[in-house]
Amino acid sequence: MSYLDNILFFIILSIGIGYFAINVKKIVRNIKLGQNVNRSDNSLERWKNMAMIALGQSKMVKRPVAGILHIIVYVGFVVINLEVLEIIIDGLFGTHRVFSFLGILYNVLIASFEVLAVLVLIAVFAFWIRRNTIKLKRFVSSDLKGWPKSDANYILYFEVVLMSLFLLMNASDLWLQTMNASHYSQAGSFPISQYIAPIFNGMQEGSVIIIERAAWWLHICGILVFLNYLYFSKHLHILLAFPNTYFANLNPQGQFDNLESVTTEVKLMLDPNADPFAAPVADANAVPSKFGASDVQDLNWVQLLNAYTCTECGRCTSACPANQTGKKLSPRKIMMDTRDRLVEVGNNIDLNKGIFVPDNKSLLNDYITPEELWACTSCNACVEECPVNISPLSIIMDMRRYLVMEQSAAPMPINAMMTNIENNGAPWQYNQQDRLNWKNEN
Repeated sequence: MSYLDNILFFIILSIGIGYFAINVKKIVRNIKLGQNVNRSDNSLERWKNMAMIALGQSKMVKRPVAGILHIIVYVGFVVINLEVLEIIIDGLFGTHRVFSFLGILYNVLIASFEVLAVLVLIAVFAFWIRRNTIKLKRFVSSDLKGWPKSDANYILYFEVVLMSLFLLMNASDLWLQTMNASHYSQAGSFPISQYIAPIFNGMQEGSVIIIERAAWWLHICGILVFLNYLYFSKHLHILLAFPNTYFANLNPQGQFDNLESVTTEVKLMLDPNADPFAAPVADANAVPSKFGASDVQDLNWVQLLNAYTCTECGRCTSACPANQTGKKLSPRKIMMDTRDRLVEVGNNIDLNKGIFVPDNKSLLNDYITPEELWACTSCNACVEECPVNISPLSIIMDMRRYLVMEQSAAPMPINAMMTNIENNGAPWQYNQQDRLNWKNEN
């Protein structure tokens, strides 16, 4: 590799990593648009969750077929890309298989990379069949159409191309090593490529070098393209699954947070000795805090992290009892809509030099309808099923809170129940004196 090649490689590498860094900065900025919430407690349990769920894939294997296939792709892709470090060093300094000094260990690593590459190709083919031939229900639902549906297939094609280039690169390299070509020293063990290398028999050495170099360049450039594609894809979860599982809610499922301002008011009302005038007076110029959430800025930053982390696998929707009975609700759509709105808000900020200009749109109504929100039974099935600890329910409940407390827009049966509680001290339309009669019934 000439100095010109080294310089070109450095430029391509810098552009790829630089563009990725810019997009990561945007993601962090958008997540920070959310309200503050403290998730720094119980660090030991949080690290354990991240190790078991994000790294160990413990929730993925609850559905064994998809879980095992995903583990193969996950482990294969991560481990094979350890070779990227060697490629980067070779590209910057013009060396060839710079880690070959590791000897037997290097041979074992290259051999394992090749076996994993084949397993990844098999798993990717199985995933493609499940999505496009068998057409599992959760992959052909109405909430998964357009770009999200295409994105899932694009990433499978990406994997096939990258793994094929890796094997082609190794096969041509092996052939050149066998031919004692200049610059191609004996290094590595190739249990798969050794069966591909014979296709180069009869070709000129120079032609095989061109093929090897082309596969090498396309492989590393493909990895950089894939890295930057993540920003636009659901596969961002490859990176965000780790912080998402770490910062996930550790409270028992079904335990909802209380609004501190409301709790304070109730305590004052129930305390006969409390002096209501002793309560701190709010700043006259302060903007009153909103009850619940109508847009992404009203959600907390963990919920926005959840939205970016969503894998769009549909396990949440397939387990949702409301969805199963034909209701409009899809927890997957809730997360996808939240992310889409968050990206829209981020783009608005970018266009307006760091300031959000009201666009007369909001997450509520423009993306998510009240019908979807009120269909939820708050059973936590979606939370339990999510392989990366996302909570669509928390977003649903915050938006329902807004409908009730800000707009008084609850469905009629719920409004009737709350009126009865206010007037009668019970959900039923009984007289105050009769509200405990139920205990006398056999």
